[in-house]
Amino acid sequence: MFIPSQNWGEDIAINSSLVKKNLDLIKQNIAHCNVKIIAVTKYYGRQSIISGYEAGLRDFAESRAIESIEKINSLPEDIKQNSIFHFIGHLQTNKAEKVVKNFDIIHSVDSFKLAKVISDSACRLNKKERILLQINNAGEEQKSGFAKDELKSVFESIIELSGIEVIGLMNMAPLGASEQELNKLFGDIKDFKNELESSYKVKLPELSMGMSDDYEVAVKNGATMIRIGRKLFT
Repeated sequence: MFIPSQNWGEDIAINSSLVKKNLDLIKQNIAHCNVKIIAVTKYYGRQSIISGYEAGLRDFAESRAIESIEKINSLPEDIKQNSIFHFIGHLQTNKAEKVVKNFDIIHSVDSFKLAKVISDSACRLNKKERILLQINNAGEEQKSGFAKDELKSVFESIIELSGIEVIGLMNMAPLGASEQELNKLFGDIKDFKNELESSYKVKLPELSMGMSDDYEVAVKNGATMIRIGRKLFT
């Protein structure tokens, strides 16, 4: 059952056997690739994380800072200690320190200002936060993310920040995009990653691309992380 946005976080019953069945099917579809499946639990309550964990998942993604931190802190201790928590939503700078404190990886860094705030927060917390830089290569006005030229103008400054480790790029394809359009957009992100690695002599091992409707196309174009919600929990 998909939960509408006004009810996000509602703790509906989610059977771990259903999640396991869905997870196995996704793994079959990408069996030829070494890809990390990140369970997007932002639409659901803590039970989705517990059921996902019981089904074998260890990576979970949330998008709203305050609500998700409350959810994570309510989990059994073994699940908290043995899971990796990913922040994938638009992050306001005034909530950055809370997110750095509670999340292992931030996928949605979309400005130098935000990267600097995350770095400063991580330094205060004596940690190095792993981040991905969000690229809006489809040019959608309603979505956050760097334009490619914009990122190139600040990339060197970002990778010099001491409190972060840039581990890759992230993008979100437009809803309803055709397979041809998806191949173009995802392939473009991979090419851009390779360009950055070559130009700045850095390693960017992760490409966070693909969701429930387009993950198979993303994987074919080099995704190393796919963000799956509905296809796991319904």
